[in-house]
Amino acid sequence: MNKVAVAAWSAGFVMVAGPVLAQNVSIDFADDGSLATRSIQLFVLITLLSIVPGLAIMITCFPFMVTVLSILRQGIGLQQSPPNMLIVSLALFLTYFVMEPVFQTAWANGVDPLLNDGLSVEDAFVRVMQPFRVFMSARISPETFESLAALRPGVTLDQPVEDASLSLLIPSFLLSEIERAFQIGFLVFLPFLIIDLVVAAVLMSMGMMMVPPAIVSLPFKLAFFVVADGWSLIAGSLVRSYF
Repeated sequence: MNKVAVAAWSAGFVMVAGPVLAQNVSIDFADDGSLATRSIQLFVLITLLSIVPGLAIMITCFPFMVTVLSILRQGIGLQQSPPNMLIVSLALFLTYFVMEPVFQTAWANGVDPLLNDGLSVEDAFVRVMQPFRVFMSARISPETFESLAALRPGVTLDQPVEDASLSLLIPSFLLSEIERAFQIGFLVFLPFLIIDLVVAAVLMSMGMMMVPPAIVSLPFKLAFFVVADGWSLIAGSLVRSYF
């Protein structure tokens, strides 16, 4: 398995399992355990592993990528093409491309020492999350962070954003990413909207009231997108927004 992919999975596992293990809750599959105890431990372990991918996606650029690509598909006027699986796969690989340095730093700082028995789970969790904290803090909108911080009594804004609690940092990051994705989506949608308006005006002037403008404008939008090399432009712009 690719080392960076293992880093991403391990970072997510440490993020979920770290607080649990920090409370001295251990998963022990020793031979002297009862069948009921082993079943409960196995159930807890499988549950933790099942939510790791979702939590890992929340602290990466995946929400931004998949939202922009979905808006792009709607702007072109295609409902099922590219299919959802392809949109999600493209967003995942673009996320992997952007987040690879963060994954490598998290692996080197926290996961690798933990696997080599040179670091405790609590310290590994803090070190693994630090690169993600820096990444998220650089993308958080100050207005969004302040509005969420105002909802929690006792939170002061005099400390750096990256030092805020995860319960405040992650929602602020997600909301900021979705807001930025909608802003980019407006710019992506606008050229296709202009094509729809032009086609509708031409059809109206020709008296073709019963012809759906969306059907007529679809080939023109596809041709415009292909000639402009749209996929490369969109992917390059999304990646460059993080560097």
